[in-house]
Amino acid sequence: MKIEIITPDKKLFEGEVKSAVFPGAEGSFGVLNNHAALISILKEGKIELIDENNERKEFAIKGGVAEIINSKVIVLAD
Repeated sequence: MKIEIITPDKKLFEGEVKSAVFPGAEGSFGVLNNHAALISILKEGKIELIDENNERKEFAIKGGVAEIINSKVIVLAD
């Protein structure tokens, strides 16, 4: 699935990943390819990604919103 992580200052990440874990307002949640459509508020924490080479990437955020639709994830983060 494709993911973009965008802050007010810059784009932190854009690319294909196998999975992602987000710090949701009601607890962490994971996303895989073909996930159901979802919009979620994110709290302070880390976004954890596993890319197509099975490499783990982490991005610290202070909060934001994640939108998941048609195997594309857009994160607007602080």
